[in-house]
Amino acid sequence: MQKASMEIFNKFLGSVREPILMLDSDLKVVKANHSFYQTFNVKPDATEGILIYDLGNRQWDIPKLRELLEDILPQNTKFHDFEVEHNFATIGRKIMRLNARRIYREGNQTQLILLAIEDVTERENYKRHLEEIVEKRTAELIVAKDEAEKSKHLAETTLYEIKELKDQLEAERAYLQEEIKLEYNHENIIGKSNALNYVFFKVEQIAGIDTNVLVLGETGTGKELVARAIHGLSLRKDRALVKMNCAVLPSNIIESELFGHEKGAFTGAHSRRLGRFEIANGATLFLDEIGELPLELQPKLLQVIETGEFERLGSSETIKVDVRIIAATNRNLEEEVSKGRFRDDLWYRLNIFPITMPPLRERMEDIPLLVNFYVQKISKRMGKTIEIIPEHVMNALQNYHWPGNVRELENVLERGVINSSGPKLHLVDELKKPFKDLIISQKTLETVERDYITQILEKTHWKVSGKNGAAEILGLNRSTLRARMRKLGIRKP
Repeated sequence: MQKASMEIFNKFLGSVREPILMLDSDLKVVKANHSFYQTFNVKPDATEGILIYDLGNRQWDIPKLRELLEDILPQNTKFHDFEVEHNFATIGRKIMRLNARRIYREGNQTQLILLAIEDVTERENYKRHLEEIVEKRTAELIVAKDEAEKSKHLAETTLYEIKELKDQLEAERAYLQEEIKLEYNHENIIGKSNALNYVFFKVEQIAGIDTNVLVLGETGTGKELVARAIHGLSLRKDRALVKMNCAVLPSNIIESELFGHEKGAFTGAHSRRLGRFEIANGATLFLDEIGELPLELQPKLLQVIETGEFERLGSSETIKVDVRIIAATNRNLEEEVSKGRFRDDLWYRLNIFPITMPPLRERMEDIPLLVNFYVQKISKRMGKTIEIIPEHVMNALQNYHWPGNVRELENVLERGVINSSGPKLHLVDELKKPFKDLIISQKTLETVERDYITQILEKTHWKVSGKNGAAEILGLNRSTLRARMRKLGIRKP
């Protein structure tokens, strides 16, 4: 198991930006990632095999670290956000948050300890600095109140400054708490349109049920965000979401990536490798672009879905796993099945609970929220301050058809921020509607109304009234909707 753990460490944790150590049961360093060596200015030959307290001429002999590793962790499988403040002789004062997890082997005996170190020195210093400013301004306010008759204007100004500083402090605290969460959480699905609210409803409906999910939608609509939202609300949320894009690799490599291989299974297989299914055991596996999965690999995927069993390449040993699958595609799988490019039995297994992410052109009311979110995010990353979105810019964004959906919108806004020199957003792209959108429709108003009502009814599974029903989405009274259905000849199939 230690060898497998080290392979996982080298492949997946070696590129993580925060410092990470792997310790053995004697608290000696087995491995450290590049970020650890860079952050704490140490070398691998002076680290690996050394008792953690002896690192850097015993600079790591820290009482709080001993408390975590010797007192707290033996009583817990994992422990998060353990704060340690220490002055290192080589790099100075550091404030760290330690996250530790014990990794077991057979017999429940601890084999390895994974220790992740988050350097929060700058953030904590900034927060403490803000607290000092708030305290100072509060003292000034007390003095100003005593002299209110003489310096009323000064008191009001100081009070306003205190409010701003308090708001800034609270915003900073909230940002620090949600910094990682915001990058991947379903709250990044920005919008409040009826179409998006229906997606939220479906996500909450299925997240807690251990059922496979199929996420449908055009390229750039945010299908992965839906997958992350489902996983984040599921019973498996304590484990990482494992991803695999079925469109980026040839079939022989995809099979190895999904199911793993033994040493010598094919040319270049110099060692055994775990596949994504083994890594995701007990967690969730997100299969993006499932419609691109080669036909010859689809029976093996079907077998795992039905039985939870598979064999690595080059091995006859059957491996049993417990994996929840969330698949996504921009293809019409039913059409792919009819053309013989996708197995019907696999489609039936994946299509138990489909969720369709609407294209951006069907939720234009969400564009102002998306624009504000992305402009703020991009500006912050580039060190700019964009505070004004001119009305003509917002109109241009809302009148465009967005064939590339939210991803295209983000790219357009990033180019705009790059080329904006002041506080006002300037677009570089010339957004024009496609010629086909300018052609006058030949449909009658009655036909358009019938088609639209039918489309909404299909999305709600023919639920007319109640929460998230067709009447609510269309903004009609339920009796009015039923009357329109009778007049237009709309019946549930």
